[in-house]
Amino acid sequence: MDKFVYKKSEGITALSASITDFTYKKHSHKEYAIGVTLRGIQRYNLDGSMQLSYQDGVMIFNPEQTHDGMAHDRTGLDYVMLYIDPELMLEVSEKKDIIRFSTPIVYDHRLEQQVLSLSHAILNERDEALCSELLLALTDSLIQMDFSTDYKKDNSLIRKAKDMIRSNLKDVLKLDEVCQEFHLSKFQFIRLFKSYTGISPYQYFLNCKVEHAKQVIEKHRDIHSAVAECGFVDLTHLNKHFKSVYGTTAFKYMSYLN
Repeated sequence: MDKFVYKKSEGITALSASITDFTYKKHSHKEYAIGVTLRGIQRYNLDGSMQLSYQDGVMIFNPEQTHDGMAHDRTGLDYVMLYIDPELMLEVSEKKDIIRFSTPIVYDHRLEQQVLSLSHAILNERDEALCSELLLALTDSLIQMDFSTDYKKDNSLIRKAKDMIRSNLKDVLKLDEVCQEFHLSKFQFIRLFKSYTGISPYQYFLNCKVEHAKQVIEKHRDIHSAVAECGFVDLTHLNKHFKSVYGTTAFKYMSYLN
C-alpha cells in the first residue's frame, strides 16, 4: 500500500512515504530535497545515471535537479524527505551563493540523524523554535561536506527560456514563441534544453504548473483555485499530474495542511 504524508513548517516541507508499486515521473523541485532511506532500496535516475540508496542512505538533490524514483524491488521502500527553500538555506548558512552538492548519496550517521530529527519534528508539528534549531544543525553539517563549484549550471539562454516558460503557466506552452526568441528551430531548442536540464521543455512546463498549483493550495487552501490559476482542464487533470510528482492527489495534499 503506497502512503504519503506531508507536513509544512516555515519554508520546509517534510514527507513520510512508503511505496511499493508507485513510480515518480521525471521531475525536479525548486527546493533542495534531502532525505533518508529507512527501509528497502530507493532507485532513481539523476543526471543520466542510476542511483541506489540503501537503508540509512542520505539522498541529496540540488534545486531543479531532474530525477524520477521508485522502489528497487517488490519488498517496497520507506523513506523521509525534507524540501528546503534555497533562500532559507542561504539565510541559515549565511552564504551568498547557492550551494551545489556533488555527492547524491552519503552514508553518514550524524547527518542521517539530523535529517530524521528535523523531519520527525515537522511531521509531529513540534514548536517552530525547535525546528529552527534542528535546521541550523542540519545545515551546518551539510555545508561542511565537500560540494562542487563546477556543477553544470544553466547557461543564459536556458535561464531565459525557463523564465519565459514559467511566465505563462495558465496557457498552453507556445514553443514557437520561445524558439523565435533564440532563433532556433523547435528541435534544436528541445535538444539543447534537455541536454542542460535532463527534462524536455514540455515536461518542465508541466512540472512548473504542478509546483505552482502546490503553492496556490498552500496559500489559499483551495484546490479549485489551483485548477483555475494554473490552467488545468479540471480537478482530474490537476490530480493526474500532481500525483505523478508528489505521490498523492491535490485534495489529499491539502488535507495534510489543515
